[in-house]
Amino acid sequence: MVRKTRLENLSEREKERKGDEGSKGEAKAERHRGDPSMTITTNAAAASQSDSDPNPPPSDRPVRVYADGIYDLFHFGHARSLEQAKKSFPNTYLLVGCCSDEITHKYKGKTVMTDAERYESLRHCKWVDEVIPDAPWVIDQAFLDEHKIDYVAHDSLPYADASGAGQDVYEFVKAAGKFKETKRTDGISTSDIIMRIVKDYNQYVMRNLDRGYTRKELNLSYVKEKRLRVNMRLKKLHEKVKEQQEKVGEKIQTVARTAGASRNEWVENADRWVAGFLEMFEEGCHKMGTAIRDRIQESLMGQQTRNLLTDGKSDDDDEEYYEDDSDEEYYDEEYSYGNLEENVVENGEKPNK
Repeated sequence: MVRKTRLENLSEREKERKGDEGSKGEAKAERHRGDPSMTITTNAAAASQSDSDPNPPPSDRPVRVYADGIYDLFHFGHARSLEQAKKSFPNTYLLVGCCSDEITHKYKGKTVMTDAERYESLRHCKWVDEVIPDAPWVIDQAFLDEHKIDYVAHDSLPYADASGAGQDVYEFVKAAGKFKETKRTDGISTSDIIMRIVKDYNQYVMRNLDRGYTRKELNLSYVKEKRLRVNMRLKKLHEKVKEQQEKVGEKIQTVARTAGASRNEWVENADRWVAGFLEMFEEGCHKMGTAIRDRIQESLMGQQTRNLLTDGKSDDDDEEYYEDDSDEEYYDEEYSYGNLEENVVENGEKPNK
C-alpha cells in the first residue's frame, strides 16, 4: 500500500512537470509570434525548405557545391562569394572551377594573371576545398555527374554565354533546381582594378621605373622614358618645395604664438628701440647741421676777405659788414641751415643775400 502511494505520487509529479513544460512552451511560442526576427527566421527556413524540396540535399555526407569563374587578380569580392557558397549548408564541400587561358581569352578577353597563377590563388583561399583546373565555360549534366556536384553557386544575374550555347551559362542548372544564389560585393571587381591602373598609368610606370625596371620591360619608347623621368624629378622637386613651405609655416606659427604669449615684453622692447633710434637720429641731425653751418661761415669769411682786398675798404666798413651778416640774419627762415645745405651741397654755390 505504501509502495502504491509512492508510485502514484511520482506519477502525479510527472504529470505536473509535463504540464509546466507545456505551459512554458505555449508561452514561448506566444512570445515568438510577437518577435519579428523569429518570424523572419521561420519564414526564411520555410522558404529554404520549399526551395530545396525538388532536390533535397544529402544528409549522410557533405553537400558538394560547385562555384566557377575566371578569378583574375583574385580579390576580397571573390573570397566573399566563395564564403557564401561554402556556408550554403552546414556541411559543405566546395569545389571551385577556373577556366584556362585559352578558353578565357577566346570568350572574355585577355587576363592579367596566367591560368596557373589563378589556380594557385584559389588554392590559398580558406573557403575552397578543391580546385578544378580548365573548367568548362558552360556546365552540363556530364560535368555534374563526373564531379558528383549537388548544387552550383553563383550570383543570380544572367551571365551571357559568348560561346553561343545559350543566353545564360547557368541556364541548365537553374532549370534543374540545382542553383544556389550568392551576392556580389559592390565596389570591387577585376574590371574596376584594371580601370584604376589604366587611369593612373603614368604614375605606375614612373613608380616601376623608380624601382629599377627598364623601359623594355615596361614596353616604353626612348622618348617616353625620358619624358616620364623628367616628370618624376619635377614631382619630387615640387614635393620638397612644398615640404619646406610647410616647415617655414610651422616656424612662423611658433614665433606668432611666442609673440602672443609675451606681447607686453615685445611692446616694451619695441618702444625702447624706437626711442633710442630717434635720439640717435636727432643727435646726428644736430651734428650735421652744425657742420654745415661752420662750412657756410668759413665760406662767407673767405668771400669777405677777398672783397676787402679788392675794394680796399676800411676797418669801419669791415665792422659794418659784419654787423649786416649777424647770426640773426643767418638764421632767417629763407636761409635756414636746411636750405643752406641744399644750396651748398646740391648746387655747389654759396648763399647770397
